[in-house]
Amino acid sequence: MELDNINNILEKYFDAETTIAEEKALKDYFVNGPIHSEHQQYAPMFTHLTNAKEEKFTKQIPLQQKKSKAKWFSAAAVAMLLVGLYLGTNYMEQQRIEKEQAAYAYQETKKALNLLAQNFNKGKEKIAYLKEFEQTKQKIYNNN
Repeated sequence: MELDNINNILEKYFDAETTIAEEKALKDYFVNGPIHSEHQQYAPMFTHLTNAKEEKFTKQIPLQQKKSKAKWFSAAAVAMLLVGLYLGTNYMEQQRIEKEQAAYAYQETKKALNLLAQNFNKGKEKIAYLKEFEQTKQKIYNNN
């Protein structure tokens, strides 16, 4: 390649205005051909870029397994669910028992109040008889 042509392409390359064909020409110039002394300073850059493309990473990277906390979170969630179900069923059972006891107490109270009402009515009748007796007694004593 001509020296002026290389200089122009290098200038365009550093201004980021080169085409792919021009970059390929620069690569061929620096990798394969004789390099002019004023361009020697750019040679390592182009040879490095060429070599870097061909490099492959072959080292094995040991992957450390992450200790999964999700396992513990899921176990805790299941435990909380079971405790919740247990407490919920106990609560519902207690509510049912309390309702039954309240219904039984209501029925017993109702029976007791009915019995009291019946006896109250009988007492009322007896009081009426006592008042009549008093009136009769007063008539007898007052007439003498």
